[in-house]
Amino acid sequence: MGMDALELASRQAMSYLAGLGERRVGATASASELRALLGGPLPHNGSTDSDTLDVLERVDAAGGLVASSGPRYFGFVVGGTRPVSIAADWLVSAWDQNSGVFELGPAVAVAEQIAAEWLVDLFGLPSGTSVGFPTGCAMAHVTALAAARHHVLAKTGWDVETDGLQGAPEVTLVVGEHRHLTIDLSLRYLGFGTGRLKVVQADRHGRMRPGLLREILSKCSGPVIVCAQVGEVNTGAIDPIAEICEAAHAKDAWVHVDGAFGLWAAASPKLRPLVAGLDQADSWASDAHKWLNVPYDCGLVFVARPEAHAGAMLNQRAGYLPSAVADKRDPIEWVTDFSRRARSLPVWATLRTLGRNGIAEQVDGCCELARRFANRLRKIDGVQVLNKVVLNQVMVRFGDSDVLTRQVIDRLQQGGECWFGGTTWNGQAAMRISVTSWQTTAVDVDRAVEAIRAAMK
Repeated sequence: MGMDALELASRQAMSYLAGLGERRVGATASASELRALLGGPLPHNGSTDSDTLDVLERVDAAGGLVASSGPRYFGFVVGGTRPVSIAADWLVSAWDQNSGVFELGPAVAVAEQIAAEWLVDLFGLPSGTSVGFPTGCAMAHVTALAAARHHVLAKTGWDVETDGLQGAPEVTLVVGEHRHLTIDLSLRYLGFGTGRLKVVQADRHGRMRPGLLREILSKCSGPVIVCAQVGEVNTGAIDPIAEICEAAHAKDAWVHVDGAFGLWAAASPKLRPLVAGLDQADSWASDAHKWLNVPYDCGLVFVARPEAHAGAMLNQRAGYLPSAVADKRDPIEWVTDFSRRARSLPVWATLRTLGRNGIAEQVDGCCELARRFANRLRKIDGVQVLNKVVLNQVMVRFGDSDVLTRQVIDRLQQGGECWFGGTTWNGQAAMRISVTSWQTTAVDVDRAVEAIRAAMK
């Protein structure tokens, strides 16, 4: 069938995207129903391209997809996908460049380098900051904290890449009370474990308390890594980065910032004061598939010390790899994976299409809509807004009751008009609202508020 399969898939994709704004948001198909459609024994002789694509179309029709890139998905912090980013992603698959090495895909390697330079400038990070494009924020943390591990141990004379952690000077890890779970995962992956973490308590908004951080640091000796956060996943709260960096650097500690979505506040002139001191940190992790609204998957890692970044990643080259050349950037030097798709190309395309002002408008627009959510929900009897809305996150509770809160969430998920997720905050059930899609409008917010009102009855 050949090229006909691509045309068929294109028609199916265009039909899906055209109806995204009004389709049911949540999936309805059960796992067993999807197994019946997709499973069975592996065919001996296979089938035609059109038959296979027909199965995928039936999976969609059966309710197997979540309209998470649509305008009324407010559950997890999931961005939509802009048309230009989808188009660029289609070209990524069609070109099929192995983007690990410059010689395997010169155009995508250069586009990635340009996108990296644009992002460093957009976020106001130090000139010369190195950039990698891993799969997501979890691997961005792994990469950044590997660079941190390299740096703080090298200062003691220990080569962790050669000698490992056995016998190495102990590294003290200081984290916030409301850190994201991927921080703990990355510390496990890197061999630090989580049993010895020094945890800094947060204030009522979820922000790290710098005074308590100073107390902990005063008792630390040897190499130290501090993990801060811009954009707590429930409240959107932003740690006082400038104070954290000042306290940590006084102890010669490395500061890593988890900015999975909150880092994008730096792209907005209106919001940038909220992340004052961001440029003083040593590394940062974020996602492009959240607030930039490019397709999954694409993380971002930034390191202010490129020598530590490169040293923790590809610190020696295999004989079959081309020699490193100054004007030819090899993406494998900045991430953990060698062979990989050109996930940075949709980032380049979206940055170029939106420009600095368009990106700021997208971020500001989502935050404005989050405030609209909060303001309208406060007018409904029995709704309690639990957080100070500083970015795109709103957290609410219904009837001051765990039971009612969970019932409302379940009714909304079953209803299909919009989708919200549950969470726990200070030991109580709550509903989390995240506004991250470029497609969401004030009309979508108002429709969702009415759905919430109905679900409370």
